[in-house]
Amino acid sequence: MTERLADINARIEGITQLGTVMNAMRGIAAARAQQARSQLAAVEHYAAGITAAIGRALSFLPASPADDHGPRRAALVLFCAEQGFAGAFSERVLDAAGADLRTSELFLIGTRGLTAVQERGITPGWSSPLPAHSAGIPRLADSIAQALYQRIATAGLNQIDAMFSIFQPGQAITITRLRLLPFDTTAFPRTAPGGMPVLNLAPEALLHGLMADYVHAQLCSAGLHGFAAENQARMEAMASAHQQVERQLSSLQSTQRVVRQEEITAEIIELAAGETASRDII
Repeated sequence: MTERLADINARIEGITQLGTVMNAMRGIAAARAQQARSQLAAVEHYAAGITAAIGRALSFLPASPADDHGPRRAALVLFCAEQGFAGAFSERVLDAAGADLRTSELFLIGTRGLTAVQERGITPGWSSPLPAHSAGIPRLADSIAQALYQRIATAGLNQIDAMFSIFQPGQAITITRLRLLPFDTTAFPRTAPGGMPVLNLAPEALLHGLMADYVHAQLCSAGLHGFAAENQARMEAMASAHQQVERQLSSLQSTQRVVRQEEITAEIIELAAGETASRDII
């Protein structure tokens, strides 16, 4: 009986420690998600400024018909999970990509996502881990952009999409697809020629530089959204796991009380039996 009670006490201690770890992981995930969401506001403001600048630059150029890019050579930038304990976060992104996983060149972000896609028998053309902190997202966006431009030059990519997760308070995590290339110039409002600034660059060169900045801003936004959503998914997974821990802990504590009462009862019976035996001897 004593050994059984000791075993139950050890299990309670172990589960209590596990619950403490889960609470810590949930707190870290919450802090990281909040930090990423706060940085998104700055990135979106930056992207809005570039969008306005592109509209002004387009005003210097005559409208041109849509280019025929020939055969479709597509690439897909996927933002998946970097760490574990995030449920089926990566699987949902891969499922949303569907058949494009095999028909597009993959640029995959996230170590856990890389494992998940390899388990499906698919090898990405390029992959990178997601930074541990959201402050590293701009550098990651630089690396992704360089890899994309290199493949555009060598493989003639003419369509690039990014897929990432978005979390909105009070809503479930959703998967979003964003077209990076080719540029839809109609999405940039053109500014009237009056009051336009004096340019030190040719309009084509200016537009080329602004487009590169726009792609970088969009990759930063996608990365921050994915980073925040992954940590939100981890928070939800830890909350669900913590509820399970609490149920197990409650069940063990109930068993502990029963076993302890049984042990006390057994000790009382042994003492009473000993007292009776002593009286019989006398």
